[in-house]
Amino acid sequence: MAKQGKLSGIFTPNMVPLDNQGQINEAEFRRYIDWLIASGVHGLYPNGSTGEFIRFSREERRRIIEIVTDQVGGRVPVLAGAAEANVKETIGACEYYHELGVRAVAIVSPFYYNLSPDNVYAYFKEIGRNTPVDVTLYNIPMFASPIDVPTVQRLSEECEKIVAIKDSSGDVANMIRMIDAVRPNRPEFSFLTGWDPCLVSMFAIGCDGGTNAVSGVVPSVTRKLYDAVMAGRNEEARRIQYLVCRLFDVLVYSADFPEAFRMAVELRGFNMGPGRQPLSEEHKSKLIGLKAETRRILGEMGETNVAVAGGSLLAASDADQVGQIVQDVVAALKQQGVI
Repeated sequence: MAKQGKLSGIFTPNMVPLDNQGQINEAEFRRYIDWLIASGVHGLYPNGSTGEFIRFSREERRRIIEIVTDQVGGRVPVLAGAAEANVKETIGACEYYHELGVRAVAIVSPFYYNLSPDNVYAYFKEIGRNTPVDVTLYNIPMFASPIDVPTVQRLSEECEKIVAIKDSSGDVANMIRMIDAVRPNRPEFSFLTGWDPCLVSMFAIGCDGGTNAVSGVVPSVTRKLYDAVMAGRNEEARRIQYLVCRLFDVLVYSADFPEAFRMAVELRGFNMGPGRQPLSEEHKSKLIGLKAETRRILGEMGETNVAVAGGSLLAASDADQVGQIVQDVVAALKQQGVI
């Protein structure tokens, strides 16, 4: 089989819409996929952290990839999250997703148990020896055992099927060290960043692309950022990067991840349904309060169509006015002791 091109561009770690019973809302999911592709994403990354892979069953994770590959229909490459609780199940996922035609899989380092670097190497070496599909290493040290530079270098030189790494540490210096260690012997190896606030910096030091949660909310904006960097329009790229960072900070640091992303995707006109993680009333109120700030940033980005109750759309500036009116009414009712 002909060698496929290296992974590059912005891959969206998409969320999965759920119905009121907490089951996959397939019709809405397919509509969301079409919108992401029409808005310019380079590829999709289902079963990632933003996609809450850990909150779905094995069968549901497989169904998610079935839906994505069917709806995509070859329009963009699919990077499928294939992490399972043990190496046997993970290899099984690699085999199944390969049959579905994904471009590659992404596999997080073993989680829950903190493994030594030599055992992280042993885990991925076993996968690399047995996978029929290309593998992207997924380094997210806040949630899983870290994949250090020597391990990445060793795996890249010993396993032809390991073709990329997605790094979500946000550590630019560490990415430089990885690229410097791997690229001389594996020039086709891809480096993807999962940390949205430093996209421009990561591209500048040699990254090929990213898997970025913000792209699930503003896909056209992250595409513009990527295109600007590739075309050398540095001032435009910096301007967009600041806005992306602003949105990222609101959605990541103001609520439990990834609940604010669910709220933000709903603002774009999609019925995401309640998440599977029960939320306190305090946290629900917090998410409602984040909507006005999210709408404001969307307006600054030029993303003028945002949703209001009932799924209808209106301009972001109008949405801000509506939000302010609602806040004023609620404040007045609280003062009167009505609520």
